[in-house]
Amino acid sequence: MREDEWTQEDKARAKDRLRVVKARKEGHRWRLLWLLVGPGILVMLGENDAPSMLSYAQTGASYGIGFFLPFIVLTFLMAYVVQEMTVRLAAATHRGHAELIFDRFGRFWGFFSMVDLVIGNILTLITEFIGIRAGLGFFGISPFVSVLLSVLVIVLATSSRRYFTWERIALSLALFNLIFIPAALLAHPNVAAIGHSLYTFSPLPGGFHLPLLVQLMADVGATVTPWMLFFQQSAAVDKGITKNDIAHGRVDTALGALIAAIAAIATVVATAPLFIHHVNLSTVTQSQFASVLIPYLGHTGAALFALGLTEAGLVATIMISTSSAYAFGEVTRVPSSLNRTFRDAPWFYASLYIGAIIAAVVVLLPGAPLQAITITVNVIATLLMPPALLFLILLVNDKEIMGTLANRTLANITGWMIIIAITLMGSTYGLMIVFPHLFA
Repeated sequence: MREDEWTQEDKARAKDRLRVVKARKEGHRWRLLWLLVGPGILVMLGENDAPSMLSYAQTGASYGIGFFLPFIVLTFLMAYVVQEMTVRLAAATHRGHAELIFDRFGRFWGFFSMVDLVIGNILTLITEFIGIRAGLGFFGISPFVSVLLSVLVIVLATSSRRYFTWERIALSLALFNLIFIPAALLAHPNVAAIGHSLYTFSPLPGGFHLPLLVQLMADVGATVTPWMLFFQQSAAVDKGITKNDIAHGRVDTALGALIAAIAAIATVVATAPLFIHHVNLSTVTQSQFASVLIPYLGHTGAALFALGLTEAGLVATIMISTSSAYAFGEVTRVPSSLNRTFRDAPWFYASLYIGAIIAAVVVLLPGAPLQAITITVNVIATLLMPPALLFLILLVNDKEIMGTLANRTLANITGWMIIIAITLMGSTYGLMIVFPHLFA
């Protein structure tokens, strides 16, 4: 291809890659890491979204720290195993996740995976706006203004016409997920008890029952969801990741998992006083959660919690909307890159904004069952994961496209264990709903 035939996307990515090559050649290790991190941190902190943080808050308020702190660590280890596979897929194929499914399994499964993803993403986006609405509502901001500001943030964040610029903006917002740490400190936690619980699985609180299973599934769905597979692989391709960058892609993903796990644990710790003081949450809505924390964290701690919910929702709306747009562009074969302008990739940006606008409208509908939607979405995400993981395992074992980067025995064993575990949780949930007397 002659230089005069290069698109804006080609030129932007080439500039980014030139900086990577220069940093590697000159031995600037930390600059190289800075240039290559992004998709892994974003996908993990993006999954620490509003419904996820509310799920962790519900965990702390209902069950305390005992069993669930090590369980949350385990779920983030699962997330790392899964997302590391997408890094290798991106480096080996230079194609997005939806495009690979379309090419390797045919049009039916390609469109099925895209439609499945988009529907799941719109449902999740609804919960993000609910979280933003709840967080800003603590400060007296109306639902309409909260939702409008959120949509504007999405538009502004994706208007840079450069993937790298968009990524740095998103990273700056995502790191505010750590605001849950000072909120947890204001709860005056027992550090020794936290340390002990992290390496000791306490017995299941109250024995095994349906509400506990729903909470377990919600916390799994707060960590591993289908959109993450599509987003990280496509973002890594848009970034221009190569085989030489896989080690840094793994570090990027591990850093994201570590930071997100710390924020998740902090959220459980911040809300654990509600469990200790036996606070009845049966009548508490998402919009009231931060207010309920005032007696235990003070107004400052409750305000930090509300700001954290807002941040979590904003970052997730950007990530999830982008994952839908990538999938739509890859399956329909239209230009799909954040290195392109709206004029160059109108369908990509249109699909990115339309999903967010639909979700925003639903949140503002009078009488919409927002509480039920929030509780249900993470559970749905867990139920949708097995087929998504199955596609991932099949792709990453396809030596025709992966070559030497295909899964090895240990990765396959771990991947199948994750699929089996999540499938068993979903199957048990179904049985408990259909045959409740068997678990009485």
